[in-house]
Amino acid sequence: MRLGVLDVGSNTVHLLVVDAHPGARPLPAYSHKAELRLAELLDGAGAISDPGVERLVATIHEALQVAEDKGVESVLPFATSAIREATNGEDVLRRVALETDVELQVLSGEDEARLTFLAARRWLGWSAGRLLVLDIGGGSLEIAYGLDEDPDVAVSLPLGAGRLTAGDLPGDPPDSDDVRTLRRRVRAEIAKVVSEFSRYGTPDQVVGTSKTFKQLARIAGAARSAEGLYVQRELTRKKLEEWVPRLATMSAEERVALPGVSEGRSRQLLAGALVAEAAMDLFGVETLEICPWALREGVILRRLDHLP
Repeated sequence: MRLGVLDVGSNTVHLLVVDAHPGARPLPAYSHKAELRLAELLDGAGAISDPGVERLVATIHEALQVAEDKGVESVLPFATSAIREATNGEDVLRRVALETDVELQVLSGEDEARLTFLAARRWLGWSAGRLLVLDIGGGSLEIAYGLDEDPDVAVSLPLGAGRLTAGDLPGDPPDSDDVRTLRRRVRAEIAKVVSEFSRYGTPDQVVGTSKTFKQLARIAGAARSAEGLYVQRELTRKKLEEWVPRLATMSAEERVALPGVSEGRSRQLLAGALVAEAAMDLFGVETLEICPWALREGVILRRLDHLP
């Protein structure tokens, strides 16, 4: 069957169209995305502004038209931290349902971590052993660890690259004092959960998912996306530590000139790098592998698992 996953995230609204059936890997057929950066459209009270909601509704209408054009049989719509944590999130969900007939399923942070872990496990297979998965989104950081398809421990922290950029790094390039303050806060937040994972032992393999990790790996020398999904890509802590101070002195325009960095995410790259560096350091990770599957694929796989 042809499925569409409609992901209303903190950075983008992304429709991924796949051809899939139980027992086989989902084959991507088409990808449509629009950058809304909902995490940056919150007002002082933490609510998504009216213009932001209007843009969201229009973008979902557009995605549904694309799904129809591509012959999608069923759309799996979900939303993550931007709507989950907005003070008017319930109102936004009602308006989306009223104007688009789409009932967005709001995933909890733990759900995000568990579904992303499932995707990474299926991609890497059982030979990966005990797996630690790190995912930096626009609104949150997800961390999961386990030996099976369902992780033993999964947590979500409010350390997304978009959220931190909007709230803590207003300058372009950012003020050095702001960078140091954010670095301390990020490390303190991650340090609070390390003990939850350490009692399960050292992971056999560590993977990073999400656009942030992919872009950081690319500027650190990993293969281009054009070389295909199956080329192994890695990010070392040593390389990342070399890049963080460089990114801190660059403007968003200068970061766009780096390999693999998109204009829409260039402002967020430093915040994402600070989170990645802190997570790798505090969890004792020297090298992680970039996994091309993440939350959207996890949603698809879980749906296929429950088909008769």
